[in-house]
Amino acid sequence: MAFHVEGLVAIVVFYLAILAVGIWAAWKTKNTGSEGDRSEAIIVGGRDIGLLVGGFTMTATWVGGGYINGTAEAVYVPDYGLAWAQAPIGYSLSLILGGLFFAKPMRSKGYVTMLDPFQQLYGKRMGGLLFIPALMGEMFWAAAIFSALGATISVIIDINVNISVIVSALIATLYTLVGGVYSVAYTDVVQLFCIFLGLWISVPFAMSHPAVTDIGLTAVHQVYQAPWLGSINSLDIYTWLDNFFLLTLGGIPWQAYFQRVLSSSSATYAQVLSFLAAFGCLVMAIPAVLIGAIGASTAWNQTDYGIPDPKSKKEADMILPIVLQYLCPVYISFFGLGAVSAAVMSSADSSILSASSMFARNIYQLSFRQNASDREIVWVMRITVLLFGASATAMALLASSVYGLWYLSSDLVYIIIFPQLLCVLFIKGTNTYGAIAGYLFGLVLRITGGEPYLYLQPLVFYPGWYQDDNNIYIQRFPFKTLAMLTSFVTNVLVSYLAKYLFESGTLPPKLDFLDAVVARYSREHMDKATLVKSDNIVLNELAPVNPRHSLTLSSTFTNKEAFNYVDSSPELSNTEDN
Repeated sequence: MAFHVEGLVAIVVFYLAILAVGIWAAWKTKNTGSEGDRSEAIIVGGRDIGLLVGGFTMTATWVGGGYINGTAEAVYVPDYGLAWAQAPIGYSLSLILGGLFFAKPMRSKGYVTMLDPFQQLYGKRMGGLLFIPALMGEMFWAAAIFSALGATISVIIDINVNISVIVSALIATLYTLVGGVYSVAYTDVVQLFCIFLGLWISVPFAMSHPAVTDIGLTAVHQVYQAPWLGSINSLDIYTWLDNFFLLTLGGIPWQAYFQRVLSSSSATYAQVLSFLAAFGCLVMAIPAVLIGAIGASTAWNQTDYGIPDPKSKKEADMILPIVLQYLCPVYISFFGLGAVSAAVMSSADSSILSASSMFARNIYQLSFRQNASDREIVWVMRITVLLFGASATAMALLASSVYGLWYLSSDLVYIIIFPQLLCVLFIKGTNTYGAIAGYLFGLVLRITGGEPYLYLQPLVFYPGWYQDDNNIYIQRFPFKTLAMLTSFVTNVLVSYLAKYLFESGTLPPKLDFLDAVVARYSREHMDKATLVKSDNIVLNELAPVNPRHSLTLSSTFTNKEAFNYVDSSPELSNTEDN
């Protein structure tokens, strides 16, 4: 394939435009936040993101390279089709559920990151444990989409994959470094517009190519391959449901989502943004679905691509850039390439910022350096943006199974963080003992179930398992959802068991080594004012702090009133009612 100078120029112009918007946003908002709150301003802005910019940035966070390319691939692959393109519906429902149940309590309490409520209730150690799967999910996701972008660009303009990955990562990291959430939000507006325009411009040209059969015909009739609408085999229904719940429920507990929620100007706005983004995800999936259908309706031997077709060459994951390259005029394919590049950067910048935000606040500041100055935290964030951006780039270039790592880490977000988030927000009485037990049970059940993408063989074989042609064990049983539910139930049961054992005097207070029951708010835990600024929240909205009871008093074993964490004062009651 010849080197396309025009395509390279188009990509360079697009990247420079995105970088300019990011730097402009950073300059425009450089004075946002008070002198002592600059780090918080980088993470959540001035909590004044409006509906327009907020709706765009939340939509762009989900509509990334994996979303666009993956939807087109699922529709194109004969064994799957539209029936298995679960991301549009799954992520849209995820945003709706997030808006209905999670956005309001998180935003109204003035948290800064997703991990704040965990550290407030369970302590800094548990917050550190939960940071691990959250970080893995963000980093492997960024690496996976950088990898996809490199392959996409190389298909269309025949440039070295490594160069395209490195340049794309540098651009995304640079404007995230200088502007934080504002740069990410404003560039998302431009990127989402480019995605919409670029893909929709490409669709009519691709559909009118002489080698393409009417997609309405190929949707229900076999022409070049099985109908692209697809079907769900009765044996695979549980796998389909497992994946669907993973997308729908596992799509909620991500820092990239809550960063937008916590940046919004009010709790109500946070909910509305979630609903707008749900609609945006569905709309943005339409051109990707059409491109996948076009790929399934094309006689590839009548195009310059030749034979065999993409699925036979094992290039089904690249069907979107292949359609742009071989079924569209050159200048149109470059528009589409800009769209894919935009999709990638709109997700990658969010993941890098999310990871650095959680580390700087929840690990560095709240766990190790509670007296750190705001300037110090800002520099920690900048350094970690560079480190995490470089790490994601390195994984994209070196790891052979980035997508497998991301699948596994996203499973851990679903299995570990989602049930913990349910407990910390909605189940009163859970504590650190239950959280640790739920964490470990969920992790063990997930790892022992195996992971085909990493060639990780299962240790537990659930009903319906089978071996594929590569001798890889496949689990049909919805063991991921089983692991999530087990983690949730374990958290609740162990929490109440520990509470009962200590309150009844069955176990002496000295065995409460995590200070989770007898001395729930001891010095081991952070002062709640550290987690939430006084100008963001009335402190009596949080659980009141009772003084630590003497471990020598006999009443410790008998007076259960001493363990009642709910203040009965009229002021608190009125606050809770509101």
